[in-house]
Amino acid sequence: MEKEDLKVLNKGEEDEMELQGYRLCRWRLALVGLGVLCTGGFLLLLLYWMPEWCVKSTCTRSMVRDAQVVLLRSTDEFRRWFLAKVRVMLAPGRNPFHSLETQTTSPSSPSSPTSTSPPLANGHTPHRSDGSPAQELIRRYADYQPTQIRYFTLHSTKYYWNDELQNFEVLTGLEDLNVSCSTLHSEHSAGLTRNQQEYRRLFFGVNEIAVKVPSVFKLLIKEVLNPFYIFQLFSVILWSADEYYYYAVAIVFMSVISIATSLYTIKKQYVMLHDMVATHSIVRVSVCRANNDIEEIMSTDLVPGDVMVIPSNGTIMPCDAVLVSGTCIVNESMLTGESVPVTKTNLPNPLPGEKGDEADGAYNTEEHKRHTLFCGTNVIQTRFYTGELVKAVVVRTGFSTAKGQLVRSILYPKPTDFKLYRDAYLFLLCLVAVAGIGFVYSIVLSIMNKVPAKTIIIESLDIITITVPPALPAAMTAGIVYAQRRLKRIGIFCISPQRINICGQLNLVCFDKTGTLTEDGLDLWGVQRVENGSFHLSEENAYKESLVKSQFVACMATCHSLTKIEGQLSGDPLDLKMFEATGWILEEATEEETSLHNRIMPTVVRPPKQLLPPEPVVSPEQDMELYELSSAYEIGIVRQFPFSSALQRMSVVARLLGEKRMDAYLKGAPEVVASLCKKDTVPENFGEVLEDYTKQGFRVIALAHRRLESKLTWHKVQNISRDHIETNMEFLGLIIMQNKLKAETPAVLQDLHRASIRTVMVTGDNMLTAISVARDCGMIPPQDTVIIADALPPRDGQAAKITWRYADKPSKTPRLEEVAISLEDVCHVDEPKTQEQYHFAMSGKSFAVIDEHFPDMLQKLVLHGTVFARMAPDQKTQLIEALQGVDYFVGMCGDGANDCGALKRAHGGISLSELEASVASPFTSRTPNISCVPSLIREGRAALITSFCVFKFMALYSIIQYISVTLLYSILSNLGDFQFLFIDIVIILLIVFTMSLNPAWKELVSRRPPSGLISGPLLFSVLTQILICLGFQTIAFLWVRQQPWYEVWTPLSNACNLSSHENVSDLNATELDDHNIQNYENTSLFYVSSFQYLIVAIVFSKGKPFRQPSYKNWPFVLSTLSLYVFLLFIMFYPVSTIDEFLEIVCVPIEWRIKLLFIILINAAASILVETFVLDIVLWKLVFSRDKQGSFGATPAAPTPQGGIDLWGCKCLSWLCCRRKMTPKARYMHLAQELSVDPDWPPKPTTTTEAKPRPENCSAYQIMINS
Repeated sequence: MEKEDLKVLNKGEEDEMELQGYRLCRWRLALVGLGVLCTGGFLLLLLYWMPEWCVKSTCTRSMVRDAQVVLLRSTDEFRRWFLAKVRVMLAPGRNPFHSLETQTTSPSSPSSPTSTSPPLANGHTPHRSDGSPAQELIRRYADYQPTQIRYFTLHSTKYYWNDELQNFEVLTGLEDLNVSCSTLHSEHSAGLTRNQQEYRRLFFGVNEIAVKVPSVFKLLIKEVLNPFYIFQLFSVILWSADEYYYYAVAIVFMSVISIATSLYTIKKQYVMLHDMVATHSIVRVSVCRANNDIEEIMSTDLVPGDVMVIPSNGTIMPCDAVLVSGTCIVNESMLTGESVPVTKTNLPNPLPGEKGDEADGAYNTEEHKRHTLFCGTNVIQTRFYTGELVKAVVVRTGFSTAKGQLVRSILYPKPTDFKLYRDAYLFLLCLVAVAGIGFVYSIVLSIMNKVPAKTIIIESLDIITITVPPALPAAMTAGIVYAQRRLKRIGIFCISPQRINICGQLNLVCFDKTGTLTEDGLDLWGVQRVENGSFHLSEENAYKESLVKSQFVACMATCHSLTKIEGQLSGDPLDLKMFEATGWILEEATEEETSLHNRIMPTVVRPPKQLLPPEPVVSPEQDMELYELSSAYEIGIVRQFPFSSALQRMSVVARLLGEKRMDAYLKGAPEVVASLCKKDTVPENFGEVLEDYTKQGFRVIALAHRRLESKLTWHKVQNISRDHIETNMEFLGLIIMQNKLKAETPAVLQDLHRASIRTVMVTGDNMLTAISVARDCGMIPPQDTVIIADALPPRDGQAAKITWRYADKPSKTPRLEEVAISLEDVCHVDEPKTQEQYHFAMSGKSFAVIDEHFPDMLQKLVLHGTVFARMAPDQKTQLIEALQGVDYFVGMCGDGANDCGALKRAHGGISLSELEASVASPFTSRTPNISCVPSLIREGRAALITSFCVFKFMALYSIIQYISVTLLYSILSNLGDFQFLFIDIVIILLIVFTMSLNPAWKELVSRRPPSGLISGPLLFSVLTQILICLGFQTIAFLWVRQQPWYEVWTPLSNACNLSSHENVSDLNATELDDHNIQNYENTSLFYVSSFQYLIVAIVFSKGKPFRQPSYKNWPFVLSTLSLYVFLLFIMFYPVSTIDEFLEIVCVPIEWRIKLLFIILINAAASILVETFVLDIVLWKLVFSRDKQGSFGATPAAPTPQGGIDLWGCKCLSWLCCRRKMTPKARYMHLAQELSVDPDWPPKPTTTTEAKPRPENCSAYQIMINS
């Protein structure tokens, strides 16, 4: 079939995939079946592990439209394969949004209904609320042919075949129609008929986020089919055949514990997720039918287009829906992490005259989120007009909802790509290759010596199980489990333990500002009013008699989204502080009052009595009630235009009691508010005053006001667009809020800087405020320059451009120890080079423009970008990706509010909020400040070094045992069962599980551990130790045969003139004849190799600078000491019981002393090579190339031995200088390029313009403004 038929699914999205179609092929299936039988099921396992092989071996390529099976491959760096079976559904039409009535009357429509019940029930019988509307549907359109619809399901998402697109597509919901706001009101707010609902449910399925908790059996099968457990099973069978039952039982026991722990954890996570999702899954809801009936149905029956009635006492939303009438107060902590209630208003319905205007754009959940109720969020209360219900049109259901997508990202996460794990597999392949050599060697040797076939098979396969240690997974997991336990002790909880190792590599951490670096709440610092176009002096507060009736205070009292919940004022913290500063009182209408009036009762605010001027004395004849009415001063809030982060403002329409005309009040970002005011009302020095405040780190909000025309009645105000209100305003002044730094912030950032870890601020706040906070907390040192990149999108035929401006002048004396992102040049160690420091700052808008029009420039900017302000949640994620794109290991620390995506995407995301949004974050901290970040990195580094230690130790253990066995095979001998058992359990398991217990080092050093096993120092370490062990074992093996007392051992041999071995039983003799275990070579190698395991354990168990020294790890010290004492004891004081058990023979005392001599020289050689050659010389050379560049990077920390001799570095520097040093990471390449670029950093008077990209040329050019 045509190879070109390759489709792309979800183009341009995070889960983009390539898709190929296949049809089942019978003869291939038969061949595979035969192969499975011949290989005893192993081929089936192989096809289970490799979905692409499975499809290609059983199917033939076909056109996608005719495919029975689709093979998908992700387009990200992981290139994962998935397969899915294509199913066929019969339905009355192709498009779920077509009305069935119009379809049947339209002759051109290819859609038609089904004629019988079974096709409809083809796995798609909808959950019905009453009767059987599907039957009715079929009866009604019985004359028409059913339409076949092809679809497949992957990751809880259904993909339907679309004939027009000639590709599969996802049906998300009402947004697929690109419906405008006015159409939503006019065509979709009446509700659906039951038939339409049934028809749509065929496509959209049941409205529920079904997290199926797999059965323990299913999980067990999936876990057991892991390649490593299969290898363990193979090893256990082999050992049992070789009568080596004890270690087989030990491995089975360890595997069972490992599998049980893993199953428990996975099952627990599924249950937690299921419980979290199930809270809203199934509730009873009222829906409006097309004939104005209200019907109660189960929430599982909802489909996009249904009109749902929101109950007045609130509910948990079972779907995403857009409000078309009334308002709701919603707690969205499930999605955003903010427990502050949000007011949702109905979707604006533009008047016919405004059609085509921006006001009537296509509805979009992101753009119109202030009108959208999201699935899983809690509607606390509703406000409505009399006789009118609060209605919402269902937009998305099931896994398409915002909550569904969050749950899907948790259920099907991206794999964590980490060099350690890739290298571990490569390393294992090398061990397999070594095993292969031993396998061939043992077969050849055995055939030459005419050994029986059964023994040949068992012994040659045994070599493989010796070389690839089956205990490796358990050993590798131990370090991570211990680290997880230590993290839990300091209040950091981890749901993805594999990420702990990755945290050891972090070299850049992004921080959210509000609630993370600074305190959550804002305090009112002061107000600065404007009158007649000029600023008054700043005042501490507005709680004054003289200001009580001023428009400034009226604006503070009315322009907010506060509400009363159970008598408590609740809402945005900023609004709360502002309102509390006025001292006014807020009163809301009760439900009873609302139902008495034919319009919604406004929320009323009024000043406390003590602030109002004293009232004149009332004469008795005056009407008391009329007087009270006229003298009461209160303002009713008639309409609210909620705060929009896109518009950066909010406004209200209010009316003072007794006034005919209404007032509009506006508050928002000062620049935005000033642009909406009359020019003459904005003070001339507005820019300077604002800059002065923001530079000091204050959060500034501007207020404005306008008297509305008298023709604007209450009804007109309810339907007017906000653009008509928010214009021609009068500037009232500024409110200055203070956001204090958390006490721990500066010290933690200083620790990170000292450790050469870059810190970046990503915030939704104002740019200058963010720069000021960055300076206050030490993220930007006082003498450094800040360059602001202002990017403008292409407009009126002009290309996109970036204007560079410097935020403030740096001081004249830069500190000498500050070095730019640069590589340390080993050849010029004596001459430190200093360079002026600069940091880039940009807003979310600029970031978006640069990302789109200057992709090459973005990489250079993120290299020195320190402040990213006004960033939307998805932009935070894009920034993390951009940083990862230049090979940074990125950490993200946020309070979970709008950082979910970024926390999930970062290599190590740590949430400071324990709300449900933290489900997305691998780590959650109980301590609500950033002090958890260095702790996490320290533990990560310790866990990573532990993984290296354990891996190197396990590799050496395999190779040492392999050398012993290979040498013994040459004389047709082997290690005895109990010798294997003693080594494998008493020495190895004890050492592995205790060597992982070293806690993390007390402070962060400026060097990072290597990221992979395939790195110079680690390979050098392993290879030299292998050679040392090989050398000394070979010496012992050959030297024992040169001894004057040596003879081929027999049960009657008497090398040490002892009588204990003379009377060996016949049974023992026959056993020995079988396996030839007891001999002098075996005993010598057993002693030497046993000590070698302990020597490499001590040599590899590194302490500083990433872990506490090994002598502080008392279980490890105790274990090694006990083993040393025991081995020396049995070596110099033979005990016949132990000797018989371990099958070792008696050797003369002088040979034992020679063995001790061999062991001591072996230990000295191992320690010398590992500590001096590797740690002092090679470590320095190789790591100088891998050093993390950073702002404020101090020179490298001392090496593990406490310092480096300069001559040593110079003597070996030629190794690096003879060939050009090439940095590994992309950010280092870029730093090298930029350090020689004369035009970088851009000068303050330049503009960079995007150019059409010619071949092999830069995409922008820098121009100097004239």
